[in-house]
Amino acid sequence: MDKDINIKVKVWRQKGPKEKGRFETYALKNISQGSSFLEMLDILNEQLINEGKIPVAFDHDCREGICGMCSLYINGHPHGPDGEITTCQLHMRSFNDGDTITIEPWRSAGFPIIKDLVVDRTAFEKIMQAGGYVSVNTGGIPDANAIPIPRDKAELAMDAAACIGCGACVAACKNGSAMLFVAAKVSQLALLPQGRPEAARRAKSMVAKMDELGFGNCTNTGACEVECPKNISISNIARLNREFLNAKFKD
Repeated sequence: MDKDINIKVKVWRQKGPKEKGRFETYALKNISQGSSFLEMLDILNEQLINEGKIPVAFDHDCREGICGMCSLYINGHPHGPDGEITTCQLHMRSFNDGDTITIEPWRSAGFPIIKDLVVDRTAFEKIMQAGGYVSVNTGGIPDANAIPIPRDKAELAMDAAACIGCGACVAACKNGSAMLFVAAKVSQLALLPQGRPEAARRAKSMVAKMDELGFGNCTNTGACEVECPKNISISNIARLNREFLNAKFKD
């Protein structure tokens, strides 16, 4: 049965990208363990506003584990201590009375801090713009169901397409690598016949953009897979490497 708990939250506060940040600790009383983590932050902000203080800036949108916006580093884990969930799906029953919870933004050169817990993740959008799509001529597109696709390939493509681009893989990686994200987006198209015509250009362009934006190199520690809320497999990284090498050999 859920109960009310008293906790402290140690939150990263930073006024802007060029300002020095610091941790500030706030006490919260009578927080229901049935509350979601983001609802707890809403209560914190209401308390700060009532005290005449500036509320904590944090990202959120759907609150249903779909959009990937709720990018918080909680007690040393992207999206918190529970596995296979986003921050909005984390509930306060994962914490105990008297706990101090440390909340940070994603830490990566590719995700500069905008304010407090909000980071700029447009780098992922730029990587997608570099090649994460399929070009088709409109007007005469064949019915997708008319293109035969082996079931195993379709399942692997769907598994890769489950990536929501939250950035947890980058936050978990000691190198700040975006390889799991890029690998998932390359794999979901490379596995399907519709994605093969542009496969070489896609792999080269997306990897080049990833490197240009300051993400680190992959050293196969596997932390990205462990912390991914959608269980994206690092086998996709192996597929990305094959796609990239094949493209280079063709050159």
